[in-house]
Amino acid sequence: MDKEKLLNAFTGTVRRAVDDYHMIEEGDKVAVGVSGGKDSLLLLLALHHLQSFYPKPFHLEAITIELGFEGMDFTPVKELCAGLQIPYTCLKTDIKEVVFDVRKESNPCSLCAKMRRGALNNAITERGITKLALGHHFDDAVETFMMSLLFEGRLSCFRPVTYLDRSGVTQIRPLVYAGEQKIANLAAALELPVVENPCPQDKTSKRYEIKTLLKGMAAEYPDMKSKIFGAMQRLPLEGWQPAENWRLSR
Repeated sequence: MDKEKLLNAFTGTVRRAVDDYHMIEEGDKVAVGVSGGKDSLLLLLALHHLQSFYPKPFHLEAITIELGFEGMDFTPVKELCAGLQIPYTCLKTDIKEVVFDVRKESNPCSLCAKMRRGALNNAITERGITKLALGHHFDDAVETFMMSLLFEGRLSCFRPVTYLDRSGVTQIRPLVYAGEQKIANLAAALELPVVENPCPQDKTSKRYEIKTLLKGMAAEYPDMKSKIFGAMQRLPLEGWQPAENWRLSR
């Protein structure tokens, strides 16, 4: 299958999520939070492709919040956006310095995520953008649900669509039907300019523990993640009730 057909198929998966959760309306200004990883880059590409035929016209931009780690070069991302004619903004921050050097957080992921979200929300509201598309995918949703269950003793997860009343920004997650391996395979096939994350917490976090646990269990129960995801929709968790006739494609 050629690259265009692969992207078409993947964009179909993204569109089902967008339709099922009414993520995009006509005239929306949508910004993709581009970290440089495979998830956000493929999301950007899929939304750009969707934009060409979606019945509800929308504006698309890309925004990167640089955390301050050395060795992260976003020039290839800038060039990708230029080639696609997508407006691109890259903002430098001192988040890495605050989290690791000044505060020396024992649990840095939480503060880092909070500061990233704040910087992103400020950046898009200054530009009059109403929606922020994030690269959280199917596996992220299952892992977040299991983290909440095992570490907090409650049933919870981020929502496919979240309205933030303080900023007036709506966060959308169009990759919730797309599995991580499918994303990784397609990102490699399309030769996307992935920027590697040198964060020292990358493989030591609670999320990584859960990811490893689920990977081991999936060897014995291959459809386990799909069943967990389905249970999240059927319970349903707040915000997870999809439109009728939804389909899951991983």
